[in-house]
Amino acid sequence: MSNTFVIKGFGGEHNLRGTVRVTGAKNAALKAIAATVLFRDVVTLANIPEISDTLRMFDLLKDMGADVVNTKNGIYTVLVPHSFATELTPGIAKRMRASIVLTGPILARYGKVSFPHPGGCVIGARPLDLFVDGFEKMGARVTIKDDSYVVEAKGGLRGAEFFLKNQSVTVTETFMMAGVLAKGTTTIKNAAMEPEIADLAHFLNKCGAKISGAGTSTVTIKGGKLLTGKGHRYKTIPDRIEAGSFLILGALAARELHITNCDPLHLESPIEILRSAGVTIETKKTEMIVRAPSRLLPVDIKTHEYPGFPTDLQAPMTVLLTQADGESTVFETIFEGRLNYTEALSAMGASITMMDPHRALVRGKSKLHGRKLMSPDLRAGLAFVIAAIVAKGESVIHNVDTTIDRGYEDVEHRLRAIGVDIERAQMMLEESPENK
Repeated sequence: MSNTFVIKGFGGEHNLRGTVRVTGAKNAALKAIAATVLFRDVVTLANIPEISDTLRMFDLLKDMGADVVNTKNGIYTVLVPHSFATELTPGIAKRMRASIVLTGPILARYGKVSFPHPGGCVIGARPLDLFVDGFEKMGARVTIKDDSYVVEAKGGLRGAEFFLKNQSVTVTETFMMAGVLAKGTTTIKNAAMEPEIADLAHFLNKCGAKISGAGTSTVTIKGGKLLTGKGHRYKTIPDRIEAGSFLILGALAARELHITNCDPLHLESPIEILRSAGVTIETKKTEMIVRAPSRLLPVDIKTHEYPGFPTDLQAPMTVLLTQADGESTVFETIFEGRLNYTEALSAMGASITMMDPHRALVRGKSKLHGRKLMSPDLRAGLAFVIAAIVAKGESVIHNVDTTIDRGYEDVEHRLRAIGVDIERAQMMLEESPENK
């Protein structure tokens, strides 16, 4: 049996209207949960999205010995004890890429950590060389034993200077947290600059950390003692990827869609690109109002590290380009294999030509038709939902629980509230070409 979405599309009509609220950012919440290892007392986390990835991260902490309490309405308290385990539970860690960020805080606090190669989705199994190199620079010894990485820092971690050969949010955050308890100063050059990093640093600084430069390409951390959560509460910032996805959906199918609890300043690149495609977007401090135009213009997109166009919005944006009047190009510069989903869009009627593994030519305007689809990963899965809303007829999207549910809280109810005909169902997974 497969957890599925059954969606009846509008066939290109602009029928969506109303208000959709953005939840807390998955990529901020996961790192804040990991950061609780740096605290000597109870940490309170608010606006945590109720998604499978955050719930799994809490399960991992609990399995390792932490006291985790879900109080109410996305508010959690976490206490990591002195007797905390230093081995990431393989059965949980293997299923989520974000588990790797726990390694920095655990190693810094306890002097050792072991973990399996993390996963999470088809683009989750990425090289760990940046982590291994970084731990070694901070004085740790890394060995591989029984398919697990074992890292030991006898005498504790030492501050070090890194120049990241590739900007990485996860690597930046992992070593920023490790540096909080390391001896001396840690400097990360060519650091990622995403808002989630600055947000995490701001909270840690309020609790006693000494981090400067977060949100720029050079982050400096002066090591110190365990942090205190007393008198401080972390509140997760809005999810900019979710907000951007709703913005793209509105650009395709909304008479007038209000996207609330968001920060438009985190989406300047997507907003400008959508405006150049003819979309009307009004921005306020915590709200965006979008109206679909009668005619979408073709645009070229190139993914880039923040503040460029987010790779996590590349798949939803490609769906929009199938409805633009003319030729557009998509250039994915961050991840290998992140255009593989376009084959399924082509099966729905899109005209997409792969020029090479990183570039695609999209010819619009195409009439999309409902289809049975297998959600391949978190972001492409939501892109399929958007495509199904635009398409004519019924679409069935399988594999929802292991992909889309990882990052979008209660998405079907929020979509239904703005006019989408969507239902969640349990169905037998049929053998068909698009599902293989």
